[in-house]
Amino acid sequence: MGLLSSVLLTIFQVYYYALIVYILLSWLPGARDSAFGHFLARICEPYLEPFRRFIPPLGVIDISPIVAIIVLGFARDGLRRLLYMIS
Repeated sequence: MGLLSSVLLTIFQVYYYALIVYILLSWLPGARDSAFGHFLARICEPYLEPFRRFIPPLGVIDISPIVAIIVLGFARDGLRRLLYMIS
């Protein structure tokens, strides 16, 4: 069970960093148009899209990625506690 939990928690952590990098790319002009930006868009946008539907931008600031990262953190912590209870 230790290997499975380590792999799952590592996947959550890698996805967390991918979201952070994808969000930071929006600050750099043309960065999302690169091959790396398109790759991150394919893996991050499906997760971010539901948050963008429910949380409107505040002027030019989009806070939905912040909420998405917080929710991902709660899910990771919940999974960690669940895996701890099982093992």
